[in-house]
Amino acid sequence: MTTFDDILEEVGPFARFQKRIFLLLSVSSLSIAGFLTSIVFLGYTPDHWCRDSAVAAKRQECDWSLEHTRRLTVPYSNTSGPLENMCTQYDLDWNTTALSCSTETLNLTGVPVTACKEGWEFDYEGRKSFVTEFTLVCSDAWLADMYQSSLGVGFLFGSVAFGYFSDKYGRKLTIVLANMMNFIMGIAVAVIPNYTCILLFRAFLGFSMKGSWMSSYVLISEVVGMKNRRFVGIMYQVFLSFALLIVPLLAYLITDWRWLQVVITAPTGMFLVYYWFVPESPRWLLSQKKFPKALEITKAIAKENKKKFSSNFEALTTDDDEGDAPSASILDLFRTPNMRKYTLILMYIWLTTEVVYQGLIMRVGIARGNLYIDFLISSLMELPACLFILFTVERMGRRIPFCAANIVTGLACLITAFIPENMYWFKTVVGSIGRLTVTMAVEMVVFVNTELFPTCVRNLGVSFCSTSCDIGSIVAPFVLYRLATVWNDLPLIIFGGITLVGGGLILLLPETKGVPLPETIDDIEFPNR
Repeated sequence: MTTFDDILEEVGPFARFQKRIFLLLSVSSLSIAGFLTSIVFLGYTPDHWCRDSAVAAKRQECDWSLEHTRRLTVPYSNTSGPLENMCTQYDLDWNTTALSCSTETLNLTGVPVTACKEGWEFDYEGRKSFVTEFTLVCSDAWLADMYQSSLGVGFLFGSVAFGYFSDKYGRKLTIVLANMMNFIMGIAVAVIPNYTCILLFRAFLGFSMKGSWMSSYVLISEVVGMKNRRFVGIMYQVFLSFALLIVPLLAYLITDWRWLQVVITAPTGMFLVYYWFVPESPRWLLSQKKFPKALEITKAIAKENKKKFSSNFEALTTDDDEGDAPSASILDLFRTPNMRKYTLILMYIWLTTEVVYQGLIMRVGIARGNLYIDFLISSLMELPACLFILFTVERMGRRIPFCAANIVTGLACLITAFIPENMYWFKTVVGSIGRLTVTMAVEMVVFVNTELFPTCVRNLGVSFCSTSCDIGSIVAPFVLYRLATVWNDLPLIIFGGITLVGGGLILLLPETKGVPLPETIDDIEFPNR
């Protein structure tokens, strides 16, 4: 029986047409990397302490340093360590206290403390994050976590909505509409003055981001040959990794978080021209029984690739052209045994890899090193991940490298948590291994998920399974930032445990190397038929 993969081999599985579409859609993912990870800079929480107007006035009068005036408000654990009780201040009226410019030290032992009365001061070298603009510290610190979590809420609803929309109305229309929303919502986040409204539009941004990213990935997977899906699936995400190297440079040069948001958003406006340059997926058109349009695009692929097109296409159109196209349903993902098993396992893997991936990225923001250099070094670890994947899945298939990436990530997180802080470089090396392998896991779960599900529910299946990834996006900031207040490395223990479990579950999935993309659910349930 002739399949569309057979047709692609004839018209060119990865020639000029596919390379053009791949580059166009991969470039559109660059802004998504900024939207996803810029929280490290947009929401950075610098050193802060309670503001006291009398001490602030004295600092101006006496030209005191920030360090000196902070000691009059909040005690240090030591001369160079972090602030203690930075949400409280000494319960003193400095206007009635003997305080002169010659004062070097005061004995404040035993002085009672109280909650901040006049807000906070920040040590951020003239920069502005939304944390400093809206003073989201101490009792309001959880609102800063909500900035990233609101994106995850949008992901959650966008996965289902755009997954259905893409399978019902096509990949191309979904990509264009989602990018239009990305631009509108991204600019809205940058200009709205109210923080609650910012969270709302951030959620809408996550909603459209998920649609544009997943639909682009699925379209790319559907127009390349079977042997090339692995390569384009990995390289599509490598573009995200390259974008991560640009984010710290932009953040360093742009000191105001609102302008940084504008710069990250601006490219999405250019992607609207894809309506004229990106065709619909012929594989999707065939699943919807739109044979004439599918034939037209397939001929265009052959022409651009300078290939001859035979009559094999007719073998794909033997069904009644007037029949109703099959309708994708979430129930299809659970109705049969194999589909149900794959769906549940992949949902867990999506959840754990996203929690750990985002958690390790955001952990840079609480390490108190050089924020920009540390983020750059951490992001550089993502690039070798694609090389490891390309080397291993070609020789070993998908399942073993996928399992190993999760297990190594879990072990790296657990080991890093118990390495003493004075062994900084050893701790950094082991932690970097975890960042590398979790990137491998994230990159592999997407194309393994795509290869496991049939065409009729492929986009819906990938989108639905990735809803658990969206739940991971919601909880990751709270797991990291709130647990870190108990013990800075406690989140690493959580990360390690959940990824080790995921590594074991992956062994229950079938190998997809060299297997044609399934077209129907029967292909999943009866693979040897």
